[in-house]
This record gives sequence, C-alpha cells and structure tokens, in this order.
Amino acid sequence: MAKAIMLQGTGSDVGKTVLVAGLCRAAKKRGLKVRPFKPQNMSNNAAVADIPGDNKAGGGEIGRGQWLQALACGVTPTVHMNPVLLKPQSDIGSQVVVQGKVFGEARARDYQAMKARLMHAVLDSWAKVGEGADLVIVEGAGSPAEINLRNRDIANMGFATRANVPVVLVGDIDRGGVIASVAGTHLILPEEDRRMIVGYLINKFRGDVSLFDEGISAIEKFTGWHCFGVVPWLKAAARLPSEDSVVLERLASGEKRALKVAVPMLSRIANFDDLDPLKAEPQVEVVFVPPGNKLPEDAGLVVIPGSKSTIGDLIKFRENGWDRDLIAHRKRGGHVVGICGGYQMLGRRVADPDGIEGGVTEAEGLGLLDIETVMEPEKTVRNSSARSVQFGLPLEGYEIHLGRTTGPDTARPSAIINGVEDGATSADGKVIGTYLHGLFSADAFRAAYLESLGVKGGGIDYRAEVEKALDEVATELERHLDCDAIFALAR
Repeated sequence: MAKAIMLQGTGSDVGKTVLVAGLCRAAKKRGLKVRPFKPQNMSNNAAVADIPGDNKAGGGEIGRGQWLQALACGVTPTVHMNPVLLKPQSDIGSQVVVQGKVFGEARARDYQAMKARLMHAVLDSWAKVGEGADLVIVEGAGSPAEINLRNRDIANMGFATRANVPVVLVGDIDRGGVIASVAGTHLILPEEDRRMIVGYLINKFRGDVSLFDEGISAIEKFTGWHCFGVVPWLKAAARLPSEDSVVLERLASGEKRALKVAVPMLSRIANFDDLDPLKAEPQVEVVFVPPGNKLPEDAGLVVIPGSKSTIGDLIKFRENGWDRDLIAHRKRGGHVVGICGGYQMLGRRVADPDGIEGGVTEAEGLGLLDIETVMEPEKTVRNSSARSVQFGLPLEGYEIHLGRTTGPDTARPSAIINGVEDGATSADGKVIGTYLHGLFSADAFRAAYLESLGVKGGGIDYRAEVEKALDEVATELERHLDCDAIFALAR
C-alpha cells in the first residue's frame, strides 16, 4: 500500500481541493507516483472517469475536484479516486453515486444509516487507488469537528482512523476566527481522532505573513500542534475549475469587455465549470446572476447551464422572471446556449413520468427550441468525441444526463457526438442546445463561436492555462509550506 497523508479542514470551503491539487503537482515534480483520493464528496460538478476492469461501461461519475487532482498528478482519473459522490437534488435529499454508478437516492437522515455499507466501498477503492503509487494525498469533506456525525463518518476521521492515515488540518484565515477554529477542533475531538493530526496549516492569508506569528504561537499553546506554514491567497486558483457551488456567491462581474455572458444561477446548478474557458478569455465577461436579479440587458449571450433537477429549476426559472428576461434578450437579437439540463429547459416541455427527479412530473419549457424531453431511468455517462456542425471543428467533453430529447429542431443538430447527431438549433441559428459538457473547452471552436458573436482574438489554450495554474499553485506551496515535512509524515 502506498504511503498517504490527508488534508482535513476546520470547515467547508477552506481550500482543501486546491491545496491537494497543488501538493499532488508538487509531489509529481519530485518524481513521485502520486494519486488523489476523496472518500466522500458532495457536488453537482461531476466529471467522467474510467471504471477499471469494466470495458463495457462508458465511464462513471466522480467529483470535478478529483478530476482536477488527477490532472495535477498526470494520471487518468478513475472512479476509485472518489468512491462516494452525493449529488444534491433537493434541500433534504441527494442522489448517491458509488464507485461511479448511481446507487440510489437518500434523504440526509437515511444517508447516515447507509454509511456503514458505503465504508466497504470506500476501503475497496482506497486499496485500488494505492496500487502502484508512491503517495496518495487524501482530501476530507466538511469538518472532523462535526462530532454529532462521528459514529458513522466515512469522510474524515472515520476514514483516517480505519486506514491509519495521518492528518494535516487546514484553517481558513480569510473567514476570520481561524485561531478559535483550529483550537476548537483540538478541544472537541476525541483522543482517538486528535492523535491522528500531525499538524496544521493556515490558508488564504492576505498581506504580511509575519503578522500572524503570534497567532501561530497561540495555536501551539492551545493544541501543541506543529504549523507547516501559512499559505497566501493563491491567485492562480481562480484559473482552476471550481467544484463547489458556494464559490458562485463570490463571483461578480468585472470590467466591461467585448462580450458579456449572463449565466442564471440555478438552484441545483451542475457542472458550471463549463463556463471556465469563457471566463479565461480576456475579451469575455461572465456574469453569474443570482435569484432575485434580472438577466443583464447588455448581455450578448445567455448560457443556461446544467441542472441536477431540471423540472424544479425550470419552475424556479419562471418564478424568478428569467423567462421574461430571456424572451426580451431574444427580441434584442441575443444568443442563447443551453447545456444538458439547460438544453432541456429551452424546449416546449419536460416530462418525468416516472418521477425520477421528484414529485412534479411535467413542466412547460421556455419555448425557444421546438423540442421536448422525456426523462428516462438510464443515465448516459461517458467521455465523448464530437464535432461542431456549425463550424465543422472538433469538440471535446463528456455527457452526464438523463432524458431523451426529440422534436423538429433536432433536425438541425448542434454537434455530432460519437457519430450520432446531438442537440438542436433554432431556425435563425441563435439558440443552440447540446448534451455535451465541456463544449467551450475546445479552443478552435470557442474562438470561432466568439468571432461569430463579434469577439476577435479568442481561443487561448485553455488546458495549457490550467496546467500553468497548477504549476503556479505548486510553486507557491513549495515556497510557503514545509512540503518535505508533510510528505515525510505520510505513512
């Protein structure tokens, strides 16, 4: 079994995903065969990963964060890097994906009872990830201080103690109260869990790091834990795909650019990293529009992203008045792109006769495409080779969707995926829909599409920019953390 080290946070969104990715890249640069692992993840930003040993399967789902971390390691992602993925469908329930495949659906209380069975899958995947590796860097979820959930935990100390993996605790100073959060974690953890922690690090520091010297002394006084370093605000992290929807609350429009792209923030938004390549373009401004706000009138393009609950988000889309904004946008000559669930919403009707998504079994669509969708139990999950019909250019991406879409506008497909026509286009060509996630990741297509909207000079090498950002994060971590000490403590 490979040696391993685990990062757990004093809370959610403390930056663990990026830190693990950066440490993975730093270890790779040292010549180590390194792999990522996250026992349990909760995210609707999913990626398609290989299912080792299953040649018939098109692929399985893992969190987008583990896909990024595998990229940082320079390896192909597999479903075992994230054996349990929770995809929220409502305020109280989630779809449960185990080793890449849908296991079922569960309310929060039911899921707690399910965890004992899921630990077997976690440990099975854990053994597989470590095969042939020198080092595995593990990411926790939430906080180990949630002691009310400890007896069934599979994500933090429940896993660390079973697998005997030492833990580095991550505190987020940007939120404030970091001394209390680290010291408080030490205070309330049971001794069995506390002794798994070999030290801590502070993340997201802005300004002169020496100003926190007294803070480090205070934490050591309360906990006796060693500090591995203080990480500054990592600017390069903004160029990496985001996994958690909490980041959407912090996204705001920047300076005026050649094209404004408006993206409604759906309640169950999924795979919103589809927009990252557009955000990276210097002449494009991507604005995520929260509920309660109108779609901006000066937007040249509206992108409706994927959703884990298409009918539910379609109903809320109307309640928010975005349907009226979208019609006005079309009357001004604006363009619209719908991806996956967003594509389904653009049609005349979405039906869910089996109640797969919930109790509402039908909803009127937005009517911008002459299509309709019927939800079906079998989910399509696969990486896809595709081509743009409009420009005849190659596309890259993946599919994760339920439903079959038909109608007159599908006679004008937007793409050819694995040799099969996909999507639909309006008669004037200004509204397109597709099931292909990652549509804008293809540099040549993105440049051609932006030029058709009046934006010149697009088409940066997006994948190269992500690789460059990973290198920059790794360099910063090497500069500010004692990586030698962290890696040496792996066991």
